[in-house]
Amino acid sequence: QVQLVESGGGLVQAGGSLRLSCAASGRTFSSNAMGWFRQAPGKEREFVAGIDWSGVNTIYADSVKGRFTISRLNAENTLWLQMNSLKPYDTALYYCAEGRDVRVGTRPNDYGYWGQGTQVTVSS
Repeated sequence: QVQLVESGGGLVQAGGSLRLSCAASGRTFSSNAMGWFRQAPGKEREFVAGIDWSGVNTIYADSVKGRFTISRLNAENTLWLQMNSLKPYDTALYYCAEGRDVRVGTRPNDYGYWGQGTQVTVSS
């Protein structure tokens, strides 16, 4: 069983940047996809970005394309989300998750293990 721990969240002004990290422990990264999701108060959890094991194939939500970049380093069991040009609507609790298979899914049910989340707050 893998444990996922996110870090790097915080308070930032609109237009600023943050880099989220997700560290895995308990076992090494599997060959499955990894993803980032976010959930704002009163809203459903939504897909942000996903990446396959090789790092070559990535998928982004339309709302973050061109601003966010997902990456991973399997040798260090770490996943990142670089977030630039942040906007107030990016404010949410951000979760990393390990996929159930190699395919990069965009639904929460495509992912089997989740971290506890890290809060990102963007002020206007």
